[in-house]
Parts: sequence; C-alpha cells; structure tokens
Amino acid sequence: MFYRIAADGLVLFHLLFIIFVLCGGLLALKWRPLIWLHLPAAAWGVAVEVFQWMCPLTQWENYLRMAAGQGGYGDGFIEHYLIPLIYPAGLTHTIQIGLGALVLTINVLVYLLHFKQWKARRAAC
Repeated sequence: MFYRIAADGLVLFHLLFIIFVLCGGLLALKWRPLIWLHLPAAAWGVAVEVFQWMCPLTQWENYLRMAAGQGGYGDGFIEHYLIPLIYPAGLTHTIQIGLGALVLTINVLVYLLHFKQWKARRAAC
C-alpha cells in the first residue's frame, strides 16, 4: 500500500514539475529568487525532450510500482487522468523536439520580459 501511494504521489509531483518547467518563469515575475530554481528546471525539461533522456522520476515511479506488486498502471484517478498527460500515447521523437522547442520558446519570451523589467528598474534608479 505504501509503495502504491508513493508512486501516485510521485506522478503528481512529476506533473507539477512539468507545469513548473512550462510556467515557472511567470511565477518568477512575482517572486524573483524563483528564477534560480526555474532556470535549471527549464533547462532539464528541454534536455529531456530534445535528447530523449529518461527522467529519473519515471524510473523511481516504475520501481515503486513494481515494489507495490503492480505490473502497470491501475484504474485509479491519478493513473486515469494524470499519467496520460505526462505520458501521452503516440509520443514520437518529432513531437518531443516540438515540445522541447515549445518549452524553450515560452521560457525565452518570459525571460526577455524579466530582462526588460530589470532594465527598466535599473534605469529608474
């Protein structure tokens, strides 16, 4: 039971990490120190997609599922709704390149906005 709950929690964390990779730059507009957490997370997200690396969260989740005696995902809420968001069917390398480019584009635009704000504040001083 513990391993299944831990695996489900890890899937939820994985989804939140993906959302942070995509949108964390926007949060950093409000809380500037968050930039130092978001930049490496965004770089990791781009690298995982572009180079097709296996995310360690996926490996840990699979380990926990096996330890729980599960051969695959069950029909619970997390498995039914969240896992298809993280692991969509038909994911190809071309799609992964596109996702990596999307993450990179979003974050470049957000950090250009950060730079513009920083420059405006600096000029006002």
